[in-house]
Amino acid sequence: MNELIVFGAAVIGGLVALVWSAGLFVDGAACLAKILGLPTLLIGMVIVGFGTSMPELTVSALSAAAGSPAIALGNAVGSNIVNIGLILGLTALIKPIAVASSIVRRELPVLLGVSALGGLLFLDGALSRLESGVYLALFAAIMGLTIRTALRGKGDELEAEYAENLSEKRMGPAKATMATLIGLAVLVLSSRALVWGAVGIARGFGVSELVIGLTIVALGTSLPELASSIAAARKGEHDLALGNVIGSNFFNTLAVIGLAGAIRPIEAGKAALARDWGVMLGMTVLLLVMGMGIKRPGRISRLEGAALILIYAVYIAVVALAPVAA
Repeated sequence: MNELIVFGAAVIGGLVALVWSAGLFVDGAACLAKILGLPTLLIGMVIVGFGTSMPELTVSALSAAAGSPAIALGNAVGSNIVNIGLILGLTALIKPIAVASSIVRRELPVLLGVSALGGLLFLDGALSRLESGVYLALFAAIMGLTIRTALRGKGDELEAEYAENLSEKRMGPAKATMATLIGLAVLVLSSRALVWGAVGIARGFGVSELVIGLTIVALGTSLPELASSIAAARKGEHDLALGNVIGSNFFNTLAVIGLAGAIRPIEAGKAALARDWGVMLGMTVLLLVMGMGIKRPGRISRLEGAALILIYAVYIAVVALAPVAA
């Protein structure tokens, strides 16, 4: 029992430090980019957008290195489900999300394609190092396209929202550098504590590491996206709120799973894969329909937000009460 208390404290402390350090790292990196004169869209879409997914990347990489690739897989898939079901759902409840940005609308079908490809690569119940290389190569290609879009996307609604958001981040060069380095260091250390505690809890209670990754770890590492999306919605930055989630899901599906699989091949039970990846894929389809706007402008209403939250709640209940083999 004493060991479980220590493991629980490591998870809670790790999550708190993880969220704090992720925010510090993103703010410092964004300010450094502003000082260097990089374009607003490039800072927002690449540095801020993908920077909020650094918790998932560090936790999953360290999990795979520690011999627990199931936590890495659960963290990535679970975070994508959290992003759409809980984060976008809560954001839409606060303020319906209107999708005006052509950049965001173009990214939605690509995200669905990437999610479907992941399901195909996992059909045999495993992800090899070679298949992980495919993930990483695809991530590099999409990053290249993202940078190109950011450099050419002047005048898009998303640029104005990023500009307003970045105007609130002010640091000098020395402070921004320190914030970036300290944030990155604490990010790694807190991730190690979180992984150690999560593995200990899983073994202590006899719960699969996949379930721990899908629930506790996924929710915890998604807190930066939750905070940034809700803040964006309250300020009326609708495309920014949705863009944060799309960028994070790209990063989780390709970079997080790809890096973890490159470190250590990932095995997943076919029953778990059908349930968890299937839910992630289904929610991505819902997001596409809502965001693209069939027969109306793209918009996620409060009712649709409540439906997303309900789907997430039902999914978590199923995972907790009827776990399947990882």
